[in-house]
Amino acid sequence: MGRRLISAAIAISVGILLLWLDKKELFLIAVAIISAVAVYEILIATKYIKNRAGAASSLSFAFAIPFVLGIDMTRGFMSARYVAFLFIIGLFIIMLFSHKRVKFAQIALMAFVSLCIPISMTCIIFLYNNYNEHRIFVLVYALTITWISDSGAFFAGTFLGKHKMAPEISPKKTWEGFVGGVVSAALFGFLLSKGYELLLKWMFTDSEPFKVDILFMSLLAVPCAFLGALGDFSASIIKRECSVKDFGNIMPGHGGVLDRFDSVLFVVPFIYLVFEQYSPFSQW
Repeated sequence: MGRRLISAAIAISVGILLLWLDKKELFLIAVAIISAVAVYEILIATKYIKNRAGAASSLSFAFAIPFVLGIDMTRGFMSARYVAFLFIIGLFIIMLFSHKRVKFAQIALMAFVSLCIPISMTCIIFLYNNYNEHRIFVLVYALTITWISDSGAFFAGTFLGKHKMAPEISPKKTWEGFVGGVVSAALFGFLLSKGYELLLKWMFTDSEPFKVDILFMSLLAVPCAFLGALGDFSASIIKRECSVKDFGNIMPGHGGVLDRFDSVLFVVPFIYLVFEQYSPFSQW
């Protein structure tokens, strides 16, 4: 427990520092590193890291794609198509010359994780770019809502859990814990939104402050909790198939990067897509 708390404190401190510095370049570097490490952990777990050429291509692409997409969204999407095309072609060339050792399943997995994880994580940069005056609030909401849900599910499951959700996939998760996670996420969404609105009123006393749609942000937390659980279960299935307890040990007591960000992978793109259609901010 001590190592777990220390690791959490260090991770939270790094996150607070990034938010305080509020530099797009630092967020790009952080997202690129997280993406590459997450892909690396998948390749280690599946033992596909032994395919050095494919692994090098996957890691290079996973690190590069957040920069390609994040620096300029409009041009980034155009450039990303060509980069992705070259990446896929490169993987099949590797399979062609190493077909006795490299199977299609390896190529397919490398392509899948190298595309999905970085693109999902790059949605953090998209949120950063789209909400200049509100981006810290949006990022805190998007990144912490699933962790709050996980914590609520853990405590509710520990004290109230009786009915297993999927014992063959994740034996410790219960329906009572899941409900506790959903309630915790909704409550957190309400408190964070209300606190942010009060902060805006205090900061903009001489002008019309922004109003936050608190009900919307509270309700949005509910599907986020569902998607967070889906990401967690998906990662658990992969770990079970690969016979590993954690994806890594970079964070003592927590596991690897992917162990911490598995629930975020579905949630951040979802929040970005929702905010593309509806902004929870308006002026009084």
